[in-house]
Amino acid sequence: MSETWREFDLFNPTEEHKMLRETARAFVAAEVEPQALENDRRETFNLPLFRKLGELGFLGLTVPDTYGGTGMDAVAAVIVHEELAASDPGFCLAYLAHSMLCVNNLAVNGSEEQKKRILPKLCSGEWVGAMAMSEPAVGTDVMALETTARRDGGHYVINGRKMWITNGCIDDNGTPADIVWVYAKTGEVNGRTQLSTFVVEKGMPGYEVGQKIKDKTGMRASNTAELVFSDCRVPAGNLVGTEGASVHHMMRNLEIERLTLAAMSLGIARRSLEVMNRYAQERSSFGKPLNHFGQIQRHIGESFAEYRACRAYVYETARRMRLDAGGNRLDSDGVKLITSTLAKNIADRAIQVLGGYGYVGEYVVERLWRDAKLLEIGGGTIEAHQKNITRDLAKMPSALY
Repeated sequence: MSETWREFDLFNPTEEHKMLRETARAFVAAEVEPQALENDRRETFNLPLFRKLGELGFLGLTVPDTYGGTGMDAVAAVIVHEELAASDPGFCLAYLAHSMLCVNNLAVNGSEEQKKRILPKLCSGEWVGAMAMSEPAVGTDVMALETTARRDGGHYVINGRKMWITNGCIDDNGTPADIVWVYAKTGEVNGRTQLSTFVVEKGMPGYEVGQKIKDKTGMRASNTAELVFSDCRVPAGNLVGTEGASVHHMMRNLEIERLTLAAMSLGIARRSLEVMNRYAQERSSFGKPLNHFGQIQRHIGESFAEYRACRAYVYETARRMRLDAGGNRLDSDGVKLITSTLAKNIADRAIQVLGGYGYVGEYVVERLWRDAKLLEIGGGTIEAHQKNITRDLAKMPSALY
């Protein structure tokens, strides 16, 4: 048995995954970390740096090579999001909105014509993508969307406003994303709202940025914008699938979205733990290193144990996830529920350990703490995850075993 047994690494299950992590970590150290603080302060999205992710093959990480992608799996997606978020969660969020919410969505749900025409440009970084679901008055309750689309000959005419859209604009001049994945209401069937999905492209009449949203608590290195659709004419060929298919599209992409948001939380938690562990060794009080004192030991010890437990949960969920099909909402909700609060709590402890130094931007954890809060809200609130898990467990009690 000793001759055939091979140690299994949950976090780097293959040599390809290991090389991917090494590549991502080297890129973060050389390119991402030096610009992170400044772009957070300026509330700017580093578009040239984003395009370099295309050169590495990261922008189409889960897309088949037929369409210009790298053809990797959910574990690979977790690795890249964890590594990027450990340095610059705001920049990583822009990456997630492009690579998961838009690109992976299109790769899984789009038509052959849509994939061949659009995906290579998104995978290379020539185009920047976004996904537009939330509206000024609608968040978690997606069936209450007010944006409408009606058929008019060979086009659909879209009217409505979308809010809180990551990558909704790509610069301070209000330049819209090249591609935005839009959900709109196309009527009712038997009293039920019919939601449909459209690929809207820059330059289509009636599609514009309303405003760039400034002064966010965190994630300032990613652009967030309002999008306005005023009699926006979209070719009928840009309808994804059939009318009324949006809920299916959402469900097929929701799991990888929540999984990679959980991976971002891991990156934030790990970096916060690194900072407080190092500081507690270097800083002394009453003649002894800080990590000699029980109060500090509790912050570090609990953070390490919680981080390791959550990391195992995230990677095990990724290992079992199929990108082309749903079916594991229970755990995709579970990993995001537990890790989003974990990231915020560990960043908070790091600030406490560093004291006044933790409260300023130079020591990173202040920025990580601000960025972490969004993860309890975006991509599904923690309350929505609690509701989903409770309902799913009532239907599938065997999931406990």
